[in-house]
Amino acid sequence: MNPRNLTQITGASLDTSDLESTSLQILYEVVSSINTAHGVDDLLTRFLFALKRVTMAQAAAIWVAYTPNRVELAASSGLDESLIQPERTDIRRSLYERAMTEGKIWVDATLARHEKIAGRPLFERADIGLVSIPMRYRGKIIGVINLFLEHGIIEQVDALKPLLTSIGHHLSIAIERSRNDEESRRHLINEERTRIAHELHDSLAQSLASIRYQVRVLDETLHQGDESTTWQQLERIESSLDEANTELRELIANFRAPVSMRGLVGAIEQIVSQFRSETRIKTYLQKEWAEGKLGEDTEIQILRIIQEALWNIRKHSQAKTVRIMLRHAHNDSYHILIEDDGVGISTQVYGSPGEHVGLTIMRERAERIGGTLRVESEPGEGTRVVLVFDEPESTG
Repeated sequence: MNPRNLTQITGASLDTSDLESTSLQILYEVVSSINTAHGVDDLLTRFLFALKRVTMAQAAAIWVAYTPNRVELAASSGLDESLIQPERTDIRRSLYERAMTEGKIWVDATLARHEKIAGRPLFERADIGLVSIPMRYRGKIIGVINLFLEHGIIEQVDALKPLLTSIGHHLSIAIERSRNDEESRRHLINEERTRIAHELHDSLAQSLASIRYQVRVLDETLHQGDESTTWQQLERIESSLDEANTELRELIANFRAPVSMRGLVGAIEQIVSQFRSETRIKTYLQKEWAEGKLGEDTEIQILRIIQEALWNIRKHSQAKTVRIMLRHAHNDSYHILIEDDGVGISTQVYGSPGEHVGLTIMRERAERIGGTLRVESEPGEGTRVVLVFDEPESTG
């Protein structure tokens, strides 16, 4: 191998100005492979093959440090896969350890040290050396690039170090950007899963629980032999099933609470009417409310908080009277009160993890609209749920 191989890489002799110009072309081609990638795996694969081709490397590998004690082979080409299996920690470590530890380009003129660890030659040819390029991001080594090059190039690698350093830097930025993008996507997916769970808990799950409650009442009515009441109860169950079916369709189609068609107050009136009909609890709704000033998401959160509060009353309170008050003050603050004259909250009733879910979700919903939610209760003195929030600036 003679120096003309290096000329094949750069397209010119090693005149400084020529090398700088051609290095920029090589760098552009490698970086282009980064910018067209989709995800970390595709990014590393595209980069590896572009870099291997423009440097005429016999083989190449990329190692990524996920933690200080966990360095994984992210991509490779041209290497005997049996030599770099996960269980071969000795040979794997020898390929990246020095560049990663010392934080600079490490050059092995021959592969003798690595082949001794591997127990056999890495290539059929003997004129191959190794250049290991650390990938540095904000002062931290996040991985190493291995290039297995012919001796003629290895002998003149000093001239290529600025280019290789720049390539390593660009790849490290791309890896971190992709990691951040994937982390953001995972965060958004988790948020969406939580939102789906909240919506199912606050809509369909409550509708089904209401139907179950009505079936229990129907069973008692059947035992009493009251045919008129039985038919009334069957009509209520049929109506509730229709409501549950509508909610499910709306969740599937739009993943939105049924607020938009009726307006917030109309939707609250409907759930209060349903609550009053199903529980026979005296329920009063007072409204001092300006319609149309809140965003759709804010209205959804309000509706769900009221639904959850009424469900807790139905399930636990043994109340005879419930009062719901909606008030919009002149300073653009909103107050919602749901109170009952029941037995109040006790740790025995709300002590299980399942019962805490509803209260936690209510508070999370209040925080989402920039509000606060208080639950005031004493055993035997009833319960007050108070939601207070200001009109969002974007809606003003």
